[in-house]
Amino acid sequence: MKRECWMMLFGAALVFNGTKDAWSADLSKQAGWVKQELIFALENRPTPGCHASTIEQTRDGQIVAAWFAGADEGEEDVGIWVSRLEEGRWSRPVEVANGVMSVQKRYPCWNPVLFQPQEGPLVLFFKVGPSPDGWWGASIVSDDGGRTWRDRKRLAPEVMGPIKNKPVQLADGRILCPSSSEHQGWQTHVEITRDLKSWEVIGPLNNGKDIGVIQPTLLTYPDGRLQMLCRTRRARHIAQTWSDDGGRTWSRFTLSTLPNPNSGIDGVTLKDGRQLLVFNNTPRGRTPLNVAISSDGKQWDVVLTLEDTPGEYSYPAVIQTADGLVHTTYTHHRKSIKRVVLDPGKL
Repeated sequence: MKRECWMMLFGAALVFNGTKDAWSADLSKQAGWVKQELIFALENRPTPGCHASTIEQTRDGQIVAAWFAGADEGEEDVGIWVSRLEEGRWSRPVEVANGVMSVQKRYPCWNPVLFQPQEGPLVLFFKVGPSPDGWWGASIVSDDGGRTWRDRKRLAPEVMGPIKNKPVQLADGRILCPSSSEHQGWQTHVEITRDLKSWEVIGPLNNGKDIGVIQPTLLTYPDGRLQMLCRTRRARHIAQTWSDDGGRTWSRFTLSTLPNPNSGIDGVTLKDGRQLLVFNNTPRGRTPLNVAISSDGKQWDVVLTLEDTPGEYSYPAVIQTADGLVHTTYTHHRKSIKRVVLDPGKL
């Protein structure tokens, strides 16, 4: 009979399943938990590998997820796959974009980002190219909540699109896309647009040498300030910068108190004004994966453990839907994408 015992650590219920290194967070015992699931089962996965998910809610309430998938990250067969939440179940994933250039040439796709602007269709940004230091931005749109896609476009050479995390649309209608590049060191910039056709690029915001930063996430504050949090390469902490003028200028990057193991993060400004961040709470490795809450973006409280067993749990995406719940998706062992639903009122 399997031996089980329970303990409490950092506010999370832990269960031991009788095997070595088997202590793991029992998410359902933690405050704020609503639901967790794999978007597709491991035995039915459409591709050997997958990574870098994104999630969005359309104006009509449809929840859509996307990720890149194929043999392995960087392989030529890697494309962008999409699934829709329909009547409580995820639809069978379908490939909606790839990097086929000709009969002889195909490039991998990377880092999809779903975004529903205040007006217009659902947008899916993604990258195409041999590697992050040589890729380019592209986009497609959907008028029916992600069922069908049209109008593939290659973005202007100076525009990458949101590099990993979702854009933020401000009250004045401007859409701020958090972006970065890797061809001259790790540099971050902001791409601003109103119509997804004409763009203004702010940055780079760092020189790529002092603190190499990529894959920013944007948070907003009632007084109009913006905060940017970024993945770092060697600093082992999440980097941050602030803007007091709607993203036109930014402060010098500093390191936050939050650890970062050179892995992606994502955050969202909640309707109650608090900030919620999903991140690997460690300076090395890609487990554990935790949720933190802050009222000012400076002092953070880790309030929930999503994953803490050996393996990779990484590249979270997080949104708050119209009903107030928080949905986060993330890479689960590079074999599936996991979704967890939280009630932030209980965090």
